[in-house]
Amino acid sequence: LPTRGVETQAAPCCGFPAAMMTYNIDVGYLEGLLRGYRAGILNSTDYANLTQCETIDDMKMHLSSTDYGNFLQNEPSPISTTTLAQKTTEKLVEEFNFLRMQAVEPLATFLDYITYGYMIDNIILVLTGTSHNRSSEELLEKCHPLGLFDSMATLCVTQSTSELYRTVLVDTPLGPYFGDCISLEDLDEVNIEIIRNTLYKAYLEDFHAFCMKVGGETAEVMGDILKLEADRRAINITVNSLDTDLDLKSREKLYPTIGLLYPEGTSRLIKATDLDAVRSAIDAFPDYRGLLSEGYDDDKTIEDQFFELEVNLNRLAFEQQFHYGMYYAFVKLKEQEIRNIVWIGECISQDQRGRINQYVPIF
Repeated sequence: LPTRGVETQAAPCCGFPAAMMTYNIDVGYLEGLLRGYRAGILNSTDYANLTQCETIDDMKMHLSSTDYGNFLQNEPSPISTTTLAQKTTEKLVEEFNFLRMQAVEPLATFLDYITYGYMIDNIILVLTGTSHNRSSEELLEKCHPLGLFDSMATLCVTQSTSELYRTVLVDTPLGPYFGDCISLEDLDEVNIEIIRNTLYKAYLEDFHAFCMKVGGETAEVMGDILKLEADRRAINITVNSLDTDLDLKSREKLYPTIGLLYPEGTSRLIKATDLDAVRSAIDAFPDYRGLLSEGYDDDKTIEDQFFELEVNLNRLAFEQQFHYGMYYAFVKLKEQEIRNIVWIGECISQDQRGRINQYVPIF
């Protein structure tokens, strides 16, 4: 896929000596702001206090003493976990949009790329909901705010996926992903999950190519992060397709052509027909060796273990300077924080205190 966006050969983070002299001209203020946002991410003491709360209203009192402030002050009691998720997400979106409005190229394009993943999820959500005759208002309420675009409402009234592409998606940033990866004749016949994974494959490869073009520390930090995401998708696609009608050739087309697993690991995953074969395929990669091990940790799913690996990489992104990877890392760390807060809230509301500590610690 060709990398879309602006030319970035002269990007301020291309070389370390040049970065030291020019980086702060355009993005010094934003990096200072971002590191301030990062300092507001909940730490282990905050989580220890949250797990001691008796009700979500008690959580509200503790969160008001953090950077979240009085974000729940207008919500009537009792507060639901849905409200908790919505308001914490609004806080993240507000901070991200402020950074996005201040950014100049090529950082502006980089921040746009971050939103493309949410656009894909929103489009798939609308496609799935429309096929089950859900109302457009209900679907739009469930869409992630970072993935909204101007013609979003039109998605709900199209009659087929190919019509959806011709009338709406062709003018969005995701248009090339549809056009390059899925033929229009196949759009109406293809399973929605295959569309999702095909789009994500194209998106990750395009984002990776853009980061490599920016170069410098951005290429190094984002290279590792995007490789992990590509490997996560490859392993999940394999595990989820073991008992389905998806043939091996179709499965191969869904694997991103980046990542630690590519090409040796993915060539083994293509041939895997059971869980033991998947274990064998990833056994040569130390980071992933324990993911499917029997008895490794029965309380942790594959997704939980990937979240832990992701949090570690995103945390390390803030240990370096003169790169854009920390903006991506901040969004992902805040997403994990929201998942943690909602998990603790769910355990409290459902009286499942035995599982309340099964969140992913960040700092």
